[in-house]
Amino acid sequence: MKKNILRSAFILVLALALVSFTSKTSKKVDVSKSKVTWKGYKVTGSHEGTINLKSGVIELEDDKLIGGNFTMDMTSINTTDIKGEYAKKLDGHLKSDDFFGTDNYPTSTLKITDSESKGKNTYSVTADLTIKGKTHPVTFNISINGSKATANLKIDRTKYDIKYGSSSFFDNLKDKAIDNEFDLTVDLQF
Repeated sequence: MKKNILRSAFILVLALALVSFTSKTSKKVDVSKSKVTWKGYKVTGSHEGTINLKSGVIELEDDKLIGGNFTMDMTSINTTDIKGEYAKKLDGHLKSDDFFGTDNYPTSTLKITDSESKGKNTYSVTADLTIKGKTHPVTFNISINGSKATANLKIDRTKYDIKYGSSSFFDNLKDKAIDNEFDLTVDLQF
């Protein structure tokens, strides 16, 4: 009996010691210094712009990425490669139900569900991306260096019910076709 109590006490002390050596931290994203850039492609060229981050946090354990949550303000989506009337028209169209439907879906979210180290400061990440109320997994690489992180994502918009101008759903679009995938470049500062 005495041996069992000593063994249990030893296991408890060992478990507590191991837990105390594990340090979990959260780094809050400085949304005023961070930037999300989008780029969409069409047969005749491309357009690009920005989306503001509303909030974000990276979760670390022993300085290794273990999770994170991000919210994007879809009402802020804008175009930066053109100006004036054409930019306003494109911005309005991107906010319409043809694309992101920002009146009904003002935010999009990304939640990291898994990460695997790929070497110093680089991780392969799987995350749940929610756009227009639809959630699908995405996989991408992220690099974290001190108070900065960068990632590039390729998103298939049709998975989120954004089918406008997609030759996968509409015939005879010719030079009006828009690629199903768009790029996001994310530069985070903590």
